[in-house]
Amino acid sequence: MKALDLFQKITALTALALGLCAASHAQLLVGQTVGVTGSAAATVKESMGGAALYIDHVNAKGGVGGQKIEVLTLDDKFDPKLTLANARTLIVDKGVLALFMTRGTPHTQGIIGLLDESGVPLIGPSTGAMVLHQPVQKNVFNVRAPYQREVKKAIGHLATLGVQRIGVIHVDDTFGADALAGALAGFQENQQKALFVEKFDRAKPDFSAMAPQVAKQTPQAVIFIGTGSAVVDGIKALRAAGVSGQIITLSNNASGGFVKALGEHSRGVVVTQVFPSERAVTYPLVREATALAREAKIDLTPAMVEGFTNAKVLVEALRRAGPNPTRARVHEALESLRKFDLGGLSLSYSADDHSGLDFSDLSIIGPDGHFRR
Repeated sequence: MKALDLFQKITALTALALGLCAASHAQLLVGQTVGVTGSAAATVKESMGGAALYIDHVNAKGGVGGQKIEVLTLDDKFDPKLTLANARTLIVDKGVLALFMTRGTPHTQGIIGLLDESGVPLIGPSTGAMVLHQPVQKNVFNVRAPYQREVKKAIGHLATLGVQRIGVIHVDDTFGADALAGALAGFQENQQKALFVEKFDRAKPDFSAMAPQVAKQTPQAVIFIGTGSAVVDGIKALRAAGVSGQIITLSNNASGGFVKALGEHSRGVVVTQVFPSERAVTYPLVREATALAREAKIDLTPAMVEGFTNAKVLVEALRRAGPNPTRARVHEALESLRKFDLGGLSLSYSADDHSGLDFSDLSIIGPDGHFRR
């Protein structure tokens, strides 16, 4: 064999070997910027754990089209400025196919321009802000129902029980404003008015002056709109000030970590929910998540159910995007989902509707620290 021919053959075999090596290590890179630390950390940890249950299960079976899914997570400390910086790093520097499960309304709003500029779809943001549903945001694919639906359901439930003296405490940001709009609409629908509306600073929540003023108005119920540790501190302050009425908060606090942080004050707190109960084994989705959680020797929580469900949507989009997925193909795949069965829950998207699920429910924290429906 001539030297040139031998060189060409060796080059071809080397290229083939390198190609096979690259294929065997090929990954579907997905980005996540979320508050691994900060006020939302407890719930974030559980929702990420739920997503990992399903993604690890898929990867163990060979991934999608022979490629493993890798979620690259950057900690934004629940700071909207860091969310934007992290998203830019993930999209521009890391070249992710999609973003996944951001957390926080102002945080998610702040990256929409970057998503539209880069054509990167965001799947399953952990916020139910109406601004992410209407008008349709081209690159935001919601899975959970809007917060406003949760608040309206809670107020409607209180009204059927004859509860009239209902106050609202909300964080002073776009999340709080959005949920407050739902509360005010809920009051109107039930021919009621809010007993009071109070707001607190997101960065430096302080309830020392507010709690005694709320107690003087003897509310029968307080709807507390906020996230994680701020809500925990607020509830403890209300109870210490003598507020004995029902406390209701939203699904963004539906985690075991939230219950644990509340301690003795957790019993009887109502938490709205946007996914089936972690014990509702009539849903194939919950049975599947429960089985994988049991294998991992962990207890399933509502926040984990949300992460698990979001992961199923992500994986299906990657599957439908084909063997060489691009950002555009993932986007097209998402908009192709019609009545996709997640396991007893049906999800659909279109160019005119990125709202995802319509599920909402109420739960109450029992004496054992578990959410009861």
